[in-house]
Amino acid sequence: MDYVQHAFYKASHWNYENSYSQLTTTARALLDFETPRGLRLNLSSLSSPNFATSYAIGSVGLVDGSLSYLYTSLPLHTTSQSGKIDLHDVIHGYRQIQELRRPDQPWMWEEWQGGKRIDKRTSLLYGRLYLPQSTLEALYLRRISPTQQLKLSAVSDGRLRNGGTILALHQYDVGKYSAETLYSTDGGLLGLRGIYNFGLDPRKENTEAPRTEDRFYGRFSAGAEMYYGSLNKSGGVSFGGRFATLPAHKGAPLTATLTLNPLMGNLSTTYAVKAGKNLALCSKFDFNVYSYESEVKLGCELWRMKTRVPEKKERSMAAKLEWRLDPVEENLAPVPEEVAGVLKARVDQSWKIGILWEGRVKELLFTLGSSIDMKRKDQPFRAIGLEIQYSS
Repeated sequence: MDYVQHAFYKASHWNYENSYSQLTTTARALLDFETPRGLRLNLSSLSSPNFATSYAIGSVGLVDGSLSYLYTSLPLHTTSQSGKIDLHDVIHGYRQIQELRRPDQPWMWEEWQGGKRIDKRTSLLYGRLYLPQSTLEALYLRRISPTQQLKLSAVSDGRLRNGGTILALHQYDVGKYSAETLYSTDGGLLGLRGIYNFGLDPRKENTEAPRTEDRFYGRFSAGAEMYYGSLNKSGGVSFGGRFATLPAHKGAPLTATLTLNPLMGNLSTTYAVKAGKNLALCSKFDFNVYSYESEVKLGCELWRMKTRVPEKKERSMAAKLEWRLDPVEENLAPVPEEVAGVLKARVDQSWKIGILWEGRVKELLFTLGSSIDMKRKDQPFRAIGLEIQYSS
């Protein structure tokens, strides 16, 4: 379902990565990935461009599962078959940030019929029911304007205070900067966060071409968030910065972040680099100025590629070229490749290791992982799991 939601963002021209909450998304994907536990099966289907369903069943102690439904008023013409989908779109790993996109003009959203405006705003509805706990999740997403979006999420569970919680989030993004205001019924939380991108403004006509000959061509972003709980009378604040290279950068892509929480005294730095075409490395250092406690994490991901088998049309064209009388220059086009899988691994200073292998077998997507604690000699393997997914 995350893939469908990202397809909705792309179709509605919303840059979900231009947010303070996504500042460290690359490091989280390389270091904080979840390893599956037990056996879990997922069956998803995009039955129509506007409707998707998903069913899951797992076995971790007791048999559990979930039912999910998604509806969008904006037709999504995207590949949903698990045998054809690009694994880069469903596997979270190192993602290079892109150039800022110029927001749509308000007149682009106008719709006229019979001399009257009949503008419609795209929306997305999502619901998920967990069994046998009977926990219900709901999401309502609505595009208000080319630069604004409203997001409402709710959870209904008898084990929570007041039986559930609701989170309201208003997002405003013009490319150069973005701001978000939020309110949660859990503790009466009020929050404000934003991010500012230094450099060229996508809203203006930029006649100056990027200096791609520079050693580091990238973008620096800085942001902050503030929140206050009206019920428990407590608050917090954090600051963060990120430098990431852009696609025009000729060297190795890299991303470096720094986040600071002055009230708690936490300082966190991350550095991720794509050391090769299919290899990415990442490191994270956390330090607390009050307790002098620190934590170090190292992680990597290695993509396995394989030569793509040409389709029938491509094979027939190759056969025709073999009968040409004039010589044909060889290696005019690179050999097509596709992702066969990706191996992720992480380790911290306590020798807690996480290993994850994600890939595809025929028409099935699979995730195989394990958590290992090297200090526990009696039982080092804390969890081993396998997740299988089929999408149509």
